[in-house]
Amino acid sequence: MNWFSRLIVFLTAATLSAASLSDEWLRSIPEFELTDHLGEIHTLDKYDSFDYVVFYVQGVGCPIARIALQSYREVRDEFANKNIGFSMFNSNIQDSLSRIAKEAGEFGIDFPIMKDEGQRLARALGVERTAEVFIVNPHSREVLFRGPINDQLGYETQRNEAREHYLKDALYTVLAGDAVNMNDIPDSKGCLVAIFDT
Repeated sequence: MNWFSRLIVFLTAATLSAASLSDEWLRSIPEFELTDHLGEIHTLDKYDSFDYVVFYVQGVGCPIARIALQSYREVRDEFANKNIGFSMFNSNIQDSLSRIAKEAGEFGIDFPIMKDEGQRLARALGVERTAEVFIVNPHSREVLFRGPINDQLGYETQRNEAREHYLKDALYTVLAGDAVNMNDIPDSKGCLVAIFDT
């Protein structure tokens, strides 16, 4: 096999490997029954009326999750005339529903925040940090996108304006019937969500 043939084989393998990793990164969402901070019970079936649902990983006291709220609201408002649901869930063991409700009141959070008791949702989705968002097809249960809302926030930096709008772009992509290229999406910045063994 000459060097050119070896190069083609290598590039093909690398492409397939990247695609496999991307597919593995996007999981499916399980059925759930979770209570939000207002006492309302949520199941995946509850979101059947939407074409897509966006879930935001919330955490009490997390500065990045708090600051990113405004960007999340802006995305919701931009897609208000689309059939898309927006919600949140909290998988932190230490965050009780009362603490979540207190945080929601103090920061004017006008989204339902479901408490992921037992961290089943976090395990299924592979949640690692707060402020990450997931686009889900509630009918097929497919996760179509996961990542940060935009590139405005970092661990030591905060831009005045975002330059990349990952969630907005992903929503426009799925609404057009196309697949999001997850290889272009960076890891989310946020507070660590510690996952405990059951």
